Amino acid sequence: METFPFLWIICLLSGELIWGGFAQLVHCNAAEREALLDLKMGLNDSWNRLSSWHGTNCCQWSGIACDNTTGAVLAVDLPNSSGRQPLGGEIRPSLAKLKSLKYLDLSGNKFSGKIPHFFSSLENLQYLNLSFAGFSGAIPPNLGNLSSLQFLDVSSFSSNVDNLEWVSGLVSLKYLNMYSVDLSKVGGEWIEPLNKLPLLSELHLEFCVLSGFIYSISSVNFTSLKVLNLRDNSFKANLPNWFVNISSLVSVDIRNGMLTGRIPLGFGELPNLQSLKLNYNFELSASCFQLFSRSWKKIQVLDLSITELHGRLPALLGNMTSLIQFDLHFNYIEGGIPSSIGKLSNLQYIDLSLNNLTGSLPDSIGQLKNLVELRLNNNLLQGSIPSSIGNLQRLTTLTLASNKLNGALPDSIGLLSELSSLDVSLNKLTGVISEAHFHSLGKLENISLSENSFILNVSSNWVPPFQFIALEMGSCHLGMSFPSWLKSQKQVHVLDFSGAGISGSIPNWFWDMTSSLAILNVSFNSLEGHIPNPFNIISYASVDLSSNQFKGPIPLPNVILLDLSNNQFSGSIPENIGQVMSVLLFLSLSGNKLTGAIPASIGEISLDVLDLSKNNLAGSIPSSIGNCSSLTVLDLQKNNLSGEIPNSIGQITGLQTLHLGNNQLSGKIPSSLQNLSKLETLDFGNNMLTGNLPRWIGEAFPRLRILSLRSNKFSGELPLALSNSSSLQILDLAENQLNGSIPANLSNLKAMTQQQNVNHYLLYGTLFDDHNYQENIYVTINGLGLTYTRTLSLLTSIDMSGNNLSGELPEAITKLVGLEVLNLSRNHISGQIPKSISELRQLLSLDLSGNRLSGPIPQSISSLTFLGNLNVSNNNLSGIIPSTNQMSTFNASSFAGNPGLCGDPLTVKCSNDSNNGGDNYPDGGGKADQTDNGNGFIDKWFYMSIGVGFAAGLLLPYLVFAMKRSWGGVYFAFVDGTAYRLSSEKMKAAARRRNRGAR
Repeated sequence: METFPFLWIICLLSGELIWGGFAQLVHCNAAEREALLDLKMGLNDSWNRLSSWHGTNCCQWSGIACDNTTGAVLAVDLPNSSGRQPLGGEIRPSLAKLKSLKYLDLSGNKFSGKIPHFFSSLENLQYLNLSFAGFSGAIPPNLGNLSSLQFLDVSSFSSNVDNLEWVSGLVSLKYLNMYSVDLSKVGGEWIEPLNKLPLLSELHLEFCVLSGFIYSISSVNFTSLKVLNLRDNSFKANLPNWFVNISSLVSVDIRNGMLTGRIPLGFGELPNLQSLKLNYNFELSASCFQLFSRSWKKIQVLDLSITELHGRLPALLGNMTSLIQFDLHFNYIEGGIPSSIGKLSNLQYIDLSLNNLTGSLPDSIGQLKNLVELRLNNNLLQGSIPSSIGNLQRLTTLTLASNKLNGALPDSIGLLSELSSLDVSLNKLTGVISEAHFHSLGKLENISLSENSFILNVSSNWVPPFQFIALEMGSCHLGMSFPSWLKSQKQVHVLDFSGAGISGSIPNWFWDMTSSLAILNVSFNSLEGHIPNPFNIISYASVDLSSNQFKGPIPLPNVILLDLSNNQFSGSIPENIGQVMSVLLFLSLSGNKLTGAIPASIGEISLDVLDLSKNNLAGSIPSSIGNCSSLTVLDLQKNNLSGEIPNSIGQITGLQTLHLGNNQLSGKIPSSLQNLSKLETLDFGNNMLTGNLPRWIGEAFPRLRILSLRSNKFSGELPLALSNSSSLQILDLAENQLNGSIPANLSNLKAMTQQQNVNHYLLYGTLFDDHNYQENIYVTINGLGLTYTRTLSLLTSIDMSGNNLSGELPEAITKLVGLEVLNLSRNHISGQIPKSISELRQLLSLDLSGNRLSGPIPQSISSLTFLGNLNVSNNNLSGIIPSTNQMSTFNASSFAGNPGLCGDPLTVKCSNDSNNGGDNYPDGGGKADQTDNGNGFIDKWFYMSIGVGFAAGLLLPYLVFAMKRSWGGVYFAFVDGTAYRLSSEKMKAAARRRNRGAR
């Protein structure tokens, strides 16, 4: 809406001036000519822009305009246009001698110092443009003396104003632009002097660090104000109601202004309002139903995205018939899309993505014949895509991703001849996609069909009518062999065929077309054969070939992400990997058949994630790995690495997860590791490490979630400082030689004192939107080893089994009310089981077997309704076994080896006076069915687990798979697969939020 300077010249000086080159009939004043020559002397003009400034008639000079009668200089027009060197130097006071000057434009140049004070003496000046002219410092208040000024632009990145009172003197001002001028010291009073300018038509105060408003104004004098731009400020306040009393407003832009409170409903009644942008005000709210039930007579552009809009869209939305652009993305809007939306015949752009919209897409959406972009992704929309969508002949962008849409992709999609971007990923769409769907889509460039159940059925000689840039067809069934139709594509940048059911080898012609690829993902297929080494691909590309059957040596393309995990690559990691892959950030070679040592050159790469786990690598960990100062993930578990843990790992101060478990490492834990203050996972389990647990281990890692040191040779007592690990959820010290008592202050483990009922995906290496390192840990529960990944954040566990711990079981440990797994078996713990054990209400597994516990089993233990595994065998317990609730489901092995125990499920009958007069059980009443073989136990738990909800997800594996271990792999593959779909939806939704936010 901003008026161009040329138009201002026409309006201000029409009929008065003659420009240089047309001034043969008038001659300029000699004094003014000398003034201009003096001005030129002070300027640096490396491009000779003022080369015409010579001779006697200054009216003929470039950038000069004169009065067509008197020859007086009326305009000096010296803006810097792109591609030219700006003018520099100083503006000399001789400029003030041009007493008739009405127009002065010095914008875009590179002058220095403050705006000259003598500008205020140009009393006839009507147009002054000093925007980004290089001036800095305080804007002189005496500019307020220019009472004839109608246009003022002092935009600058380095100017400031402490008081705006001088502006009130500009009584003729129609246009004011102070873009990026620092007004932070003005405060909320900035509006008062501006309110004294009744002719003001446009006000631009963007990026001015404005704060606050005045809410009480005696009278609003903005009777001419049409354009109000206050975007990107720091108001941190509610919008005052007097805004909606300015009936002349045509355009309002206060986006990203830190506005709070409610959007005044009166905006919808402003009779001339055509554009309203209040987006990116995170604490600004309104009821959709109330707001959009107003008249909005002339509204054309309405952007309220990334605010706190809530409620349903009213049917009256269809009355906003002038609407062209409608953006409400990233809000809390719910309910359906009203069918009245089809009345918005002028609508060209609509974005309702990232809300909570439900219901189906209305068929009336096909009436929006002028629609160019339709974005409804990341909602809860259901039903099928209406075939009427084929009526949108001007549509270029269709984004319906991350909903719950089902049914087939309508054939009418093929009629959208202008379509360039199609995204229906992450839905429940099914059916066959044929050549007919693409028949007229000659302009299609971006296609995303991933995470649906499509079957692509095209002929082997099909040539797509388009040349795509990005093609994402992950989880779509593309046929058994690699798609031959891909051969016709010449400009592919993004290719995702992950989980597409493709087998066999990749044809040679494909590797000839990878030179333009930025993203290549063919993971989770059955592809085989060798990969060219190296293959031609652009630098900074992302390559994911994981979970296939590729063989041979690992390829070394110079990319930023390389995931070759879960294949059959063999041989050693090349010694020169550090030189060849210099830009690499993410490297996963996990789950292959690699041998040899880790090359020292790995330390030359600025890696973020390094995962070499589950191979056959041998030798020591190279000390050069400490040079990878950007690492957040180092996973070397499940190899044959030996030697000591290098001190240099302590140099990687940004490390968040460190896995060295299941190797043959020896020696002590290096003291340098206490520098890793950001560490969240420390896994050294199943090695041959020795020495005491370091005292600093509970203090150095304030973010530590997982500590696994199991199956080593650690000795000594548990450090008291371990209780300072307030974020710790998994503590596994099993199978060592630890002694002493269990510290009572373990009750201070804060993360275990509360239930973990929200699943947070523990993802690292987040430089990439949808490819991260998934945290994992191997946990042993009731003798069954399980690897937790996507449900890991829900687990809280303490395992100190198989040590030499003694003393009593501290009652304080029962304060860990969020604890789900507690295993203290095979130690020398004495005393009684605390009665307060019933406080551990989330407990799923309790193993106290193989100790020296005595006394009764507390009756209160029956209240642990989630308890699925209990083992107190081989102690000195006595009395009646509690038999109510969960306790009735455990078999005799849970209580064996306690001569003093009696009652079901043991065969030992209790006497009348057992355990202070407990119940008398009849003969045989406690016998278990010897022919049951544990299946009755499974059946009981199967029916009891129905309805348990959250706990059952963790409970069932301990119960069922302990008895039927062959079922475990299938179950956890299902759980991880389901969680993977959910996590990928969340990651891609987050990525879209970032991308949309940057738009």
